[in-house]
Amino acid sequence: NTLLTTPRVYQGTKISHATGQLNPCCNNPKSHMFEDPKHKPENLLNSKRPTRVFTETNHSQGEAPALRRNPGSPTIQLIEKQQGTKILFRKSSETNWSVDIRPLNKSLVTDSKWKRIDATQEKRRSFLREFCKKYSGVSRPQSHVFHMVSRIYVEDKHKILYCEVPKAGCSNWKRILMVLNGLAPSVDNISHDAVHYGKHLKKLDSFDLKGIYSRLNTYTKAVFVRDPMERLVSAFRDKFEHPNSYYHPVFGKAIIKKYRPNACEEALNNGSGVKFKEFIHYLLDSHRPVGMDIHWEKVSKLCYPCLIHYDFVGKFETLEEDANYFLQLIGAPKELKFPNFKDRHSSDKRTNAQVVGQYLKDLTRTERQLIYDFYYLDYLMFNYTTPFL
Repeated sequence: NTLLTTPRVYQGTKISHATGQLNPCCNNPKSHMFEDPKHKPENLLNSKRPTRVFTETNHSQGEAPALRRNPGSPTIQLIEKQQGTKILFRKSSETNWSVDIRPLNKSLVTDSKWKRIDATQEKRRSFLREFCKKYSGVSRPQSHVFHMVSRIYVEDKHKILYCEVPKAGCSNWKRILMVLNGLAPSVDNISHDAVHYGKHLKKLDSFDLKGIYSRLNTYTKAVFVRDPMERLVSAFRDKFEHPNSYYHPVFGKAIIKKYRPNACEEALNNGSGVKFKEFIHYLLDSHRPVGMDIHWEKVSKLCYPCLIHYDFVGKFETLEEDANYFLQLIGAPKELKFPNFKDRHSSDKRTNAQVVGQYLKDLTRTERQLIYDFYYLDYLMFNYTTPFL
């Protein structure tokens, strides 16, 4: 019942769609996406590998200069085969939601230093708009509206809607929203548990339909994204390389049991010590022993960027300057700045391209290609390059 999907390509050449619900909390997932066992697998390995979609780019921001669709690539062909005669990407005029996005209100921005960031922002908005004009979902958006907005946080005073993408600065964004809501005097002393388990912030799906649509049509909507491969490695490091009372017993035990031959009894009992390659086997498996999780779920399934038309598209690669410009746009207090501290595991090096490269050394080229296929829509929607293939 998702509005934007792409064929999932797995080791073992199995392809499947995910169905179900996203869990309601950033760090306390209680429900997951499970695969549809009725979907028949197809074989990808006998076809050519999907062609890279992007041209050369500025890797510091991870953006490609122009959108190019390669109609002959196996990934596109598989997308268009899905669901029988239904075509995945339909003209968005078939839905009830306009593809147009309104201009940002820049009346509160008085400093000229933001001009460069504003120009980048307009390019991102334009790119996403053009992508969504060409490709959109095949479902009736109104029938899924509560699901679609379940990851969106509401701040009524400054009229903000923020879609949470885990591992893309979401903890510090929640701290910002708490300060804007008057729930805390500053971002400095808000603990991780208060951010994720305090339930101080409202979500859009807590309103009735009238409240949802009025806010979608009048509030400034923001989403912050990250290079899919970096986000994936960051999630693995956070959840599996440090003690975790949820991810180890729930995900770790199942992953070790299925993907580690001759696993020792201790590992099977506590789920600790999952290796990155084992985690990737789980991610790409059409018959996962446990479901999906929001920390590595696709942004296209978390925030529905072609049906909810975001006014602001920030990137983790330029997080501080993007976030502080956004705070200017919405008229936040001048003393409020986006925090740059690491939410947890502060002694660890931040996940960047160099760190990702070390993790990918353990994977084959085919496995790296399959990860790209898995996150195909996220790469396209937000104009990221694929430097690790």
